[in-house]
Amino acid sequence: MKKEITIISALLTFILALAFPMTIKAENTKVLPFTGPLDYSVSDNWLYDGVNPENEVDVFIVAPTVDTKSKNNSILTSEYRKRFTNAMNQQKALYEETARVYAPFYRQASMNVYSMTDEASKDRIFNNAYSDVSAAFKYYIENKNDGRPLILAGFSQGADMCYRLLEEYYGGDSEDAVSLRDNLIAVYAIGWSMTEEMLKEYPQIVPASGESDTGVVVSYECENGEVTDSIVIPSGTKAISINPLNWRTDSEEADKSLNKGSVTQDSKTGEITSVEKGKYGAYIDPDRGSLIVTGIDTEAYPAVLPIFPEGCFHLYDNFLFFMNLQENIQKRTDSFLSMAVDEAA
Repeated sequence: MKKEITIISALLTFILALAFPMTIKAENTKVLPFTGPLDYSVSDNWLYDGVNPENEVDVFIVAPTVDTKSKNNSILTSEYRKRFTNAMNQQKALYEETARVYAPFYRQASMNVYSMTDEASKDRIFNNAYSDVSAAFKYYIENKNDGRPLILAGFSQGADMCYRLLEEYYGGDSEDAVSLRDNLIAVYAIGWSMTEEMLKEYPQIVPASGESDTGVVVSYECENGEVTDSIVIPSGTKAISINPLNWRTDSEEADKSLNKGSVTQDSKTGEITSVEKGKYGAYIDPDRGSLIVTGIDTEAYPAVLPIFPEGCFHLYDNFLFFMNLQENIQKRTDSFLSMAVDEAA
C-alpha cells in the first residue's frame, strides 16, 4: 500500500510539475493599468463558446492560475493558451453534463504575483486581470446568455474573479442586478476564501447553507489540519465553507463513505482516468474554516508549488471530492429549474 501511495505521489508531482513549473522569484516592478480589456466579440478570445448547447442552463467559468513565467499579467501566447486549455478541460469536466459552457481567455495574474510584496502593484495586476473577466462577462450577458439560468464557476484565481463579478454586477436594486440574481443557480468559488467581511460589504454574496439552495456560493479549501497560514486562508482569517460530503456548514465530520468519488484526470484532455469511492472524509475546521480531509496521507498529495505550505491540498480541491461536486451541480440546477416551474404555474 505504501508503495502504491508513493507511485501516486510521484505521478501527481510529475503531472503538476508539467502544469506548474517552478516559479521565478517575484520582483516588485512598476505596473500600469491596461489601456483596455480584450475584445470579446472576437471568437479567438473565447476558449469555450457555448460548448454542449443541448443543456438547458449556462456556466461561465473563470480559469485558475496557469501562468508561472510572467512577472505580472499574462500575454496570450500560444504556449499560454495551451496551458490555459489543459487546465480548463479539467474544470469543464465538472460542469459539461449539466450546462452549456462558456469560458473566456484572459490576461490573468501570474503565479509569481502571489509572492510580491508591493501591494499596490499586486492590486493593479489583479485589477488588470479582472478588467478582462468583467468585459467577457458583460459581453456574455448582453450577447450570449439570452436570459438562461446561470452558474458562475472558478477555482483559485478563478474563484477570486467570481467574487469580483458578484461585487460588480449582482448588487443593488437596478433591473439588471435583480435579473442577474434571479437567474443565478449558484456560484462554485472553490479554492479562495469567502469571509464575513465580504458578506457585510457585499450582501449579494450569500454562502450556501445546504445541498440544494440556489443563488448561493459554494466554497472550501482543503488542508490536513496542521496548516496555520496560506495565501488562500491567511493566519487570523476564518473562511466560510461548506462540506461537499454532507453539505453542512458546521464542524460535523462527514465519513469517507459519503465520498462518491475522488478522481484523477488526464492533464490535457480533462478526461477522468480513475474514480475511487469512499477514499476520504472531511470536516470544517472550527477556527480556520478550512476543509480538513481525513484519512489522507499528506506525502501522497504534495503542495508542489512553493507558495503553498505542506498540508495545503489546494491543487487537489476539486479532485478529492469531484463526484460529489458534479452531482451537486446537477442537484442545484434541478432545484432551480423546479422552483422556476412552480413560480410559472
